[in-house]
Amino acid sequence: MKRVAVVYGGWSSEREVSLSSGEQMLRAAKAAGYDAVGIDANRDLASQIAAEKPDVILNGLHGPWGEDGCVQGLFEILAIPYTHSGVTASAIAMDKRKSKAVYTQAGLDVAEDVAVTRAEAARAHPIKPPYVIKPVNEGSSFGVVFVREENNGPSQLLLSDEWAYGDNLMAEEYIPGRELTVAVLGDKPLAVTEITTLREFYDFDAKYAAGGSRHVVPADIPEPVTKRALEAALKAHQALGCRGVSRSDFRFDEKKDRLVILETNTQPGMTPTSLVPEQAAYTGMTFEALVAWMIEDASCRR
Repeated sequence: MKRVAVVYGGWSSEREVSLSSGEQMLRAAKAAGYDAVGIDANRDLASQIAAEKPDVILNGLHGPWGEDGCVQGLFEILAIPYTHSGVTASAIAMDKRKSKAVYTQAGLDVAEDVAVTRAEAARAHPIKPPYVIKPVNEGSSFGVVFVREENNGPSQLLLSDEWAYGDNLMAEEYIPGRELTVAVLGDKPLAVTEITTLREFYDFDAKYAAGGSRHVVPADIPEPVTKRALEAALKAHQALGCRGVSRSDFRFDEKKDRLVILETNTQPGMTPTSLVPEQAAYTGMTFEALVAWMIEDASCRR
């Protein structure tokens, strides 16, 4: 029987989401017959892992350190097979500007953007409104700021003492339209989900709070658009060098028939409201089977 360490929690801004994902996966791994143990990661993670002597690490961490290549490097040093993407793919996918360079090279449509510091973005419009300010290296929509009208000036929220998302930001062209997402499992895109929310956009609360958003799977969009989204998600997964499970997010501007890729998540959420388990279920795969697939897919040198 394989001994599986589910690593989750940690200390990033996405700790609470990771705890939920990890607890769900731990239960599923045990139900699937694995000798599974949970590890709430701290900065002495190597010692925590060594104490449990796992055969496989099921990575349930989200956000910086957990999905940007850092912890993947530790798993490689420890020579323990692990799930999801490896060091390089994780690092590139977590950096929104670097990943967009890869998308462009792969022929995918991306929104125009410029790199800005927090002070620059608060002082003057980096690009013509409407646009979106995003931290370069955050997940779960943390630190996303919409700037809609030129006469309102740049967002002063960026100068708040409570800002915790660093100084390296990007100002990105706002793409109107529908929010779509596609999960890829191995080399197979699963389905297209449309996300709708009554909130301003698909932010943290919309993602994780019960009733925060509505997921329509399969998305009620024309078949050619579904095909394009599935192909684009697989192309992004492969171009970045992802392994295991990934999920790519898109905006579809119906007026311009434009499908724009926003980002690829190499550690998608596995909470009760998460998108990947929903898409897996749509294809006939139970949550338990999904977790078992990830465990069996684990390896080093990913």
